[in-house]
Amino acid sequence: MLLLRDAQKTDLAGLSALAKVLNTVNLPDDERALSGIVDRSVRSFAGKIRNPLERAYVFVAEEPRTRRIVGTSMIIAQHGTRESPCTFFDVSEREHYSSTIDRHFKHQVLSIGYHFDGPTEIGGLVVHPGQRGGEARAGKQLAFVRFLYMAMFRDRFRERVLAELMPPLTKDGRSLFWEAFGKRFTDLDYQEADKKSRENKEFIQQLFPPSDVYATLFSPAVRRLLGKVGPDTEPVRRMLEKIGFRYVDRIDPFDGGPHYEATLAEITLVRAYRRARLAPGPLDAGLHGGEDCLIAVTRGEGRTRFRAVRAEARLDGTNVWIPERAREVLEARPGERAHVVPFDGGAR
Repeated sequence: MLLLRDAQKTDLAGLSALAKVLNTVNLPDDERALSGIVDRSVRSFAGKIRNPLERAYVFVAEEPRTRRIVGTSMIIAQHGTRESPCTFFDVSEREHYSSTIDRHFKHQVLSIGYHFDGPTEIGGLVVHPGQRGGEARAGKQLAFVRFLYMAMFRDRFRERVLAELMPPLTKDGRSLFWEAFGKRFTDLDYQEADKKSRENKEFIQQLFPPSDVYATLFSPAVRRLLGKVGPDTEPVRRMLEKIGFRYVDRIDPFDGGPHYEATLAEITLVRAYRRARLAPGPLDAGLHGGEDCLIAVTRGEGRTRFRAVRAEARLDGTNVWIPERAREVLEARPGERAHVVPFDGGAR
């Protein structure tokens, strides 16, 4: 059983060890950058960032016995502000016909756009290679816990939720789309440009051409990748579609990866969310009617700390019954308020 909880400053060593294995933009192998990400998250959970839309929340999956961090995920309350807009390409189709030579063409067209009052973004899903797949489904737990948290505190987030999915990259981590387009206007390598954009997107607005771009000018190899996901991201795409997300004909301006969106009201996990009190006794392993769920409780002053586990649960009126082990990992007592979503994603 894994413990899903809010990241703390004491997790920096564990997160650094995980970053050394993976070294992604969301979990950089950079002590200063990682410290900044965790500090912002701690202040977000504690409510010390006054504007809820300026908050960013980092969740970790921890093995309770060893205290080893095996994965992370993140919610950015608002992706796209006046100071740092969310940038994308709208993808559309345009037709041209010449009667003189009797030629008809359909062209894929990319139009740059910006959100200055953007959506909530889910991201930062990073799982240790040793924990991928398997019975625990650590990646799915880390993905779903974000929706559980948003269901608990809907007023802290935008109604529209964005997921930017990773496209296929080369073996050495390059983007063919960036090589064909973005690099020509910035003279930056893909990884360097992506890192800089996390801090400030001004260079995109100033250096990218403001006019429409015809994808016809790219090689067939590049065109085939636009709006597609890489093999490692395919399970995430299927999961998102199952719970209500859809491709919205937008792509990332750096790598051409697709944008998937849903409203909170459309997300099946949010619709299936329930609140209840922990029952007086544990769920009997032989008792019928239990369901595979994520169960969360809050802790600390102002109920700002967050803990969740995946376990069998049975909702019975205003009570929820869970196994004794789950209650121990949650450090919860009977009568406490619990928050529950189904681990199957909820019925459509």
